[in-house]
Amino acid sequence: MAGDDARTGAVAPAEEEPHVERLPADILAHVLSLLPSFHDLSISRSCWGCHITDQGLLDISSAACVGNLTSVSLWGLAGITDKGVVHLVSKARSLQHLNIGGTFITDESLYAVADSCTNLKSIILWSCRHVTEAGLVALVNKCPELECINVGGMRVSPESFAGLQSISPALRIRSIPQILNADVQVA
Repeated sequence: MAGDDARTGAVAPAEEEPHVERLPADILAHVLSLLPSFHDLSISRSCWGCHITDQGLLDISSAACVGNLTSVSLWGLAGITDKGVVHLVSKARSLQHLNIGGTFITDESLYAVADSCTNLKSIILWSCRHVTEAGLVALVNKCPELECINVGGMRVSPESFAGLQSISPALRIRSIPQILNADVQVA
């Protein structure tokens, strides 16, 4: 192996796989601009608490592939707000899976998702404590393909989730804490 020392028997450390999600946002945006058929963007995969900000999402939104993205994970990116999320999802109209759990987004982001991503199939909103029933209702009303919502750690009542299922009976609602209403299906 290259880098092995035959005299001492020492083995060079294996090269680590490159991680696109660890790149600074401006460089990531440039890389994505070179990959027009890229479909799955996970900025947060191994980057909990990364310093991606709204400006980073604005930069990424200009990449050629954004319109083709079917899956985006922004899990736990504490530096992003509605401004960046709204801008990104307004350009990612092919989105089917979105993970914005652990962020500080509000209903404003859900309204943008509802208006722009009508083919959405799943969304993770775990611990999005500033999202209300109104945002969830807009999402379920405007995204007819929506199959699953992960809502653990939110400040929305169990009755609200029952209301969502009256709009879309096949909707799976995951991670509902303290559900007392047996009519609400928990996946």
